[in-house]
Amino acid sequence: MNNLPGGFISRYLDDLNEGVYIQQTLETVLLNEDGKQLLCEALYLYGVMLLVIDQKIEGEVRERMLVSYYRYSAARSADSNMDDICKLLRSTGYSSQPGAKRPPNYPESYFRRVPINEAFISMVIGRLRSDDIYNQVSAYPLPEHRSTALATQAAMLYVTLYFEPAILHTHQAKMREIVDKYFPDNWVISIYMGITVNLADAWDPYKAAKTALNNTLDLSNVREQSSRYATVSERVHTQVQQFLKEGYLREEMVLDNIPRLLNCLRDCNVAIRWLMLHTADSAYDPNNKRLRQIKDQILTDSRYNPKILFQLLLDTAQFEFILKEMFKQMLSEKQAKWEHYKKEGSERMTELADVFSGVKPLTRVEKNENLQAWFREISKQILSLNYDDSTAAGRKTVQLIQALEEVQEFHQLESNLQVCQFLADTRKFLHQMIRTINIKEEVLITMQIVGDLSFAWQLIDSFTSIMQESIRVSPSMVTKLRATFLKLASALDLPLLRINQANSPDLLSVSQYYSGELVSYVRKVLQIIPESMFTSLLKIIKLQTHDIIEVPTRLDKDKLRDYAQLGPRYEVAKLTHAISIFTEGILMMKTTLVGIIKVDPKQLLEDGIRKELVKRVAFALHKGLIFNPRAKPSELMPKLKELGATMDGFHRSFEYIQDYVNIYGLKIWQEEVSRIINYNVEQECNNFLRTKIQDWQSMYQSTHIPIPKFTPVDESVTFIGRLCREILRITDPKMTCHIDQLNTWYDMKTHQEVTSSRLFSEIQTTLGTFGLNGLDRLLCFMIVKELQNFLSMFQKIILRDRTVQDTLKTLMNAVSPLKSIVANSNKIYLSAIAKTQKIWTAYLEAIMKVGQMQILRQQIANELNYSCRFDSKHLAAALENLNKALLADIEAHYQDPSLPYPKEDNTLLYEITAYLEAAGIHNPLNKIYITTKRLPYFPVVNFLFLIAQLPKLQYNKNLGMVCRKPADPVDWPPLVLGLLTLLKQFHSRYTEQFLALIGQFIRSTVEQCTSQKIPEMPADVVGALLFLEDYVRYTKLPRRVSSRQRTILKPFL
Repeated sequence: MNNLPGGFISRYLDDLNEGVYIQQTLETVLLNEDGKQLLCEALYLYGVMLLVIDQKIEGEVRERMLVSYYRYSAARSADSNMDDICKLLRSTGYSSQPGAKRPPNYPESYFRRVPINEAFISMVIGRLRSDDIYNQVSAYPLPEHRSTALATQAAMLYVTLYFEPAILHTHQAKMREIVDKYFPDNWVISIYMGITVNLADAWDPYKAAKTALNNTLDLSNVREQSSRYATVSERVHTQVQQFLKEGYLREEMVLDNIPRLLNCLRDCNVAIRWLMLHTADSAYDPNNKRLRQIKDQILTDSRYNPKILFQLLLDTAQFEFILKEMFKQMLSEKQAKWEHYKKEGSERMTELADVFSGVKPLTRVEKNENLQAWFREISKQILSLNYDDSTAAGRKTVQLIQALEEVQEFHQLESNLQVCQFLADTRKFLHQMIRTINIKEEVLITMQIVGDLSFAWQLIDSFTSIMQESIRVSPSMVTKLRATFLKLASALDLPLLRINQANSPDLLSVSQYYSGELVSYVRKVLQIIPESMFTSLLKIIKLQTHDIIEVPTRLDKDKLRDYAQLGPRYEVAKLTHAISIFTEGILMMKTTLVGIIKVDPKQLLEDGIRKELVKRVAFALHKGLIFNPRAKPSELMPKLKELGATMDGFHRSFEYIQDYVNIYGLKIWQEEVSRIINYNVEQECNNFLRTKIQDWQSMYQSTHIPIPKFTPVDESVTFIGRLCREILRITDPKMTCHIDQLNTWYDMKTHQEVTSSRLFSEIQTTLGTFGLNGLDRLLCFMIVKELQNFLSMFQKIILRDRTVQDTLKTLMNAVSPLKSIVANSNKIYLSAIAKTQKIWTAYLEAIMKVGQMQILRQQIANELNYSCRFDSKHLAAALENLNKALLADIEAHYQDPSLPYPKEDNTLLYEITAYLEAAGIHNPLNKIYITTKRLPYFPVVNFLFLIAQLPKLQYNKNLGMVCRKPADPVDWPPLVLGLLTLLKQFHSRYTEQFLALIGQFIRSTVEQCTSQKIPEMPADVVGALLFLEDYVRYTKLPRRVSSRQRTILKPFL
């Protein structure tokens, strides 16, 4: 147990009792001011840790976490205090869900799991009951502020009482004393960083506590407190608004009225604290009738209006901020100013001494040696004032002021105005010296204590909508909000104070956590500015795309009025002005240090704009690319055109407003659109990965500018998946026929055009290069999956089927050697096809799917390459040259290994590949998609498959090979490319064997025709020859592969 928080406390107490700390006992430590604070805090924070763990992580979840930790790190767990941790953290039965019942004896039974010295608990509670351990009362001199002054101590006492629940149950007198001291006018408390507790609910199971609290919760007391705080808040709000008027808070006024200003600050903060805590929804259980009654009473009697309370908070924060800044400046200039006033006063006295010496001519001033000596003495006295001894200097200054007043009266100097003016100026400087010497750091410390807003760390969220609405109405409100955020940042002192004093390495991580939370909240509040900007931007988009006609380069003057369109242009100007006002609002905030994170308003604005852009563009892409698979014709092109118009509208308007909001609009557009598309591609490709890329691992996802995720509407996860599957659906080889020469797909039955290469130009226009590139990447993953499925199918239907294997063995014996002519070839081939007929349907489907996707990849590469050459010709040329140079170097290295080659850790080849694919400078048909093992009979199976499909096709002089019957569909280009891709995944000898089998088939069939004197070339031979032609064309192989066949076929041609 010693390594647990409770164990640390027990170990320290044991060391104290055993005399490890010489001359120190528990009693002496508690007598020391710091010791008393630290011991009380140790017990209190241990209790808070237990309560927070139970509130944030449900018991069942904790147990599962412990079990999984134990399973996955058994070796470490064996040596650790796992049993003790399980005992402490096992489920308590408590649930933080609304309406959940509190378990019996909770949390005292939970707190007892690690026993702590009872005498220590009793002494800590005694100190908390009787002492003001933090000396807070000095910062709150008024008796009605006492409960606020002791609020931190009250929270500590609330938590520590659970370590000794007998007090809560039976000690009526002690509980009465505690309630009278800490809770006479409040019953909702913040126990730590905004975690609120309603004592009416929390102490309900404890008899003594409940009885003691009855007076506080009496409806007449509730009414009295609510009315009092309503009156106070109205009074102080008027005062604060008066103080905040331009030019009111001057240095002299502040120095003369420090007590009055501090009293106003105290009243403001106490009223805000009471009203925020006692009206918070989280503090009242809606199912508890009594609590509902109390809350309704408060809302009625305090005339509660969240907007007015928020305005008071804003004004108080601004008032506090201005005062603090003024005091900081005055403190930094204090000595310099004091010395300046001293010098000025002394010089005035010296000048007056000179006047009475008769040397300096001054109208009607007679020589007076006594006055001359007296003024010189006063000058010396002023100079002798010592800044470091402020008390003595203050007393002496007061005496000097009195002396100067008396000299004016006794020597009748009033008659000479200039002398009077000199004396008045000197008195004024001496008064300023008194004021300046009274500027103490204690005032700042008091303001820091009084201005604590840690109780609202969570409650402030309920005011977010009010903040946003006020910013939307008046963007300049951001400057006041800045003061509120800084006031909230002061709450960081609470958790960081002791960590800092202990020089703990955790200081940075804890600071970053709380600062990060606060900055996230600031972002959340200020996000209303980009949201409002985009609302105006959408109107601009609508006007620019639908209403305003583009002015041509040449224009007839009589048409000038038509093109002027003053109404719509005025509307655009008005909306643009509104956008620039919002920008001005956020930029007025100035760079602010929130905790340890510097918040730059320009960066905040840019991030906000990015966030809103991402949200809206992602939604447009999601909504714009949802297809109805039953629609005839397909909705693909109309939806792409519609989405293209939307994206173009965003793009144009973003380009238009970038100067008005001082951002790089097009840069942001490019970066964010590419991020959205790449993220969606990544998420879609997760379907094909064993180890998924989670959001927190994704290089495209961001916490500040998150890309939203939408619920899938079909098997696809994202819009890019739906787009890809819709393209695959409309170009399905079973339904369509691809004509290679035209790059167009036609319906097999109606012969109507389905789609063409224009589709990819439209995608390029709508989604840009990122969209096409993402689509290409997704198709790669799909091809990989299809090839993997094909291999498992090959294993299943061929290698595990004895009949098929016997047929293949017989065929191989009949055709060996491959250079020979097969006797009675027709019969042998047809027999083999007939025996393997059942396997070809699935085989054909797999091959055609791969071929279809390869055609699409080729089309995408063509479009990417065309647009790259057109839009970025220098980039295209540079990439092509670099690619050729790299390939030349690699080839040279393989011929002469002494020549250089990129090392394994060199990312050049990997990075250049990404560029080449994005620019369309690659051939999808040469790509190796999967790693493969040796497969027996693989070439002969593919050969048999090809000649089995040839009867379904016929040769057309204009179109090449086309399907014979639409009822039995086979599309030639996907068939050829599918086979080609499949063979590419294996060793080249399989391809050679496959081509040799086709050559043998052609030669043997032609030989048989010649011997039987058949004048026409068989259709299957034409098909096989065309396959070889296309194979050579697609792979860009030398034509010698099929040249031998030409010699044989010369008589037939």
